[in-house]
Amino acid sequence: MPELSAFGNDPFWLVCLKTLGVFVILVLLVLFTIWAERRVVARMQMRIGPNRTGPFGLLQSLMDGFKLALKEEIIPVTAHRAVYWIAPLLSAITAFAAFAVIPFGPEVSIFGVITPLQLSDFPQSVLYVLAVASIGIYGLVLAGWSSGSTYPLLGGLRSSAQMISYEISMGLSFVAVFLYAGSMSTSQIVSAQQSLWFAVLLAPSFVIYVTAMVGETNRAPFDLPEAESELVGGFHTEYSSLKFAMFFLAEYINMVTVSSIATTLFLGGWMAPWPLSLIPGANSGWIPMLWWLIKTMMFIYMFIWLRGTLPRLRYDQFMAFGWRVLIPASLLWIVLVSGLRAIRGEYGDTSTAALTVGSIALAVLLGLAFLITSKRNRVKEPEVPHPTGPIDTQGETFPVPPLPGQTFDYTPRSRQAVPAAATSTTSETTDEESTDA
Repeated sequence: MPELSAFGNDPFWLVCLKTLGVFVILVLLVLFTIWAERRVVARMQMRIGPNRTGPFGLLQSLMDGFKLALKEEIIPVTAHRAVYWIAPLLSAITAFAAFAVIPFGPEVSIFGVITPLQLSDFPQSVLYVLAVASIGIYGLVLAGWSSGSTYPLLGGLRSSAQMISYEISMGLSFVAVFLYAGSMSTSQIVSAQQSLWFAVLLAPSFVIYVTAMVGETNRAPFDLPEAESELVGGFHTEYSSLKFAMFFLAEYINMVTVSSIATTLFLGGWMAPWPLSLIPGANSGWIPMLWWLIKTMMFIYMFIWLRGTLPRLRYDQFMAFGWRVLIPASLLWIVLVSGLRAIRGEYGDTSTAALTVGSIALAVLLGLAFLITSKRNRVKEPEVPHPTGPIDTQGETFPVPPLPGQTFDYTPRSRQAVPAAATSTTSETTDEESTDA
């Protein structure tokens, strides 16, 4: 396990090489994630998905990137040009910067230099990730404001409210991890999970974080800032060409980032899962990068799965769930974990069984709170009695099915045509008789 003293000693050329490696990994993961999302959702909807460009359509995402870069750019006349240009850059840069403290593996040898498979680390690295993610909110808000249009402004405001509220519950879910790991360093948190993953020991924190990270990234079913059915396209409605591609890139990089944080803080990071961890050499060399990649892709598949299955929530339901359920549950869990840590220091190690009982109790309370909240938010529509008797079809322009208690006398078109023809014949005969007279 690398210590904090192992960071900051790399030569400049190695720092540049590791930075380039992180950039390439992120871009490749984004291209693969876009392709996987289109293929998986297509399979869920009994379609084929991209299968023409490259083997199995793997080059489709790359070609779409070239297409977006070469498209015509349309800038609104009312846009604030400087802020309009800065907003997508701010979102993309912060999305890349948050990945600087994610550990990919243990110490390895790169061209004869022993270095950790991590760009940087320091005692408050998780707080750095939260700070950079908070700065990324400015990109969305400024994009909506600078467009000079109503719907982008509403989308930017929704994004800021949504991401701030769910960042609170996300940050609170980290507190229990900090208490048990004894550090805010990502490499030290991975080291603290050698015996047991925090996803098992701190299951409520894991569930709260997984829920909050979906809301943090504006993904379905929490994609209200970009809901086409409500806000056209949200904060990036007035963006096109390369600037839209940068927002698109930032969204998928944020998906990879939050998935990597979940892997690092709750699933043991780059360490092999049991029983593969018993194999000699499973946690040494370059092999742990494979375990990190598999765990991260599991969370990315969860994002895709949610998009293909769950319907979009209402905005008030989504915000109420964050403020009334997730944040109170996080606070209760922190109080429970803190008390158990104090009892552990006083009376010995009895925290694992107590945490299990506390997790079950908190899950029951969360379920009850969710049921009570959903029951209160449910609007009871007044019951309207069904009309009875025959249907009045005089003012109808198209046939409607009868309601319960109504009757409908069906008359075939052939019978309806006979009286009309007879009437017209009678009227013609009458006209002829009057003319002869």
